[in-house]
Amino acid sequence: MDGGLLTPVVRGVDRMPLSVLSATVRDLADRARAGRIKQHELEGGSFSVSNLGMYGISEFSAILNPPHAGILAVGVAEKRPVVGSDDSLEVATMMTVTLSADHRVLDGALAAQWLAAFQRRIENPVSILI
Repeated sequence: MDGGLLTPVVRGVDRMPLSVLSATVRDLADRARAGRIKQHELEGGSFSVSNLGMYGISEFSAILNPPHAGILAVGVAEKRPVVGSDDSLEVATMMTVTLSADHRVLDGALAAQWLAAFQRRIENPVSILI
């Protein structure tokens, strides 16, 4: 926002249908832009997502916002050359994400497992709905 960065907290994401999560994030973003976000909606977060992909940024390293344990930096989905299974050159839509974690709170191996699970989900989006 023009006035600086706000990171509203969405609680209970693990129990939310995708449609409810989407509506909740949209509502928080709209109210933040309008200056109607409440202080308690900015407190108590543990993990953030920073999306500069919507501005065409391919990759970046997001800065951890204490007391969060991690932040996922999401770049733009763009067509890139890749080597296919038969060693031929192909074009695929690729996206770079970077996970930053506070190792005082989050073990690096657990962070890597989380990132691998994220990759499986994002590469098979139907699994998010099941």
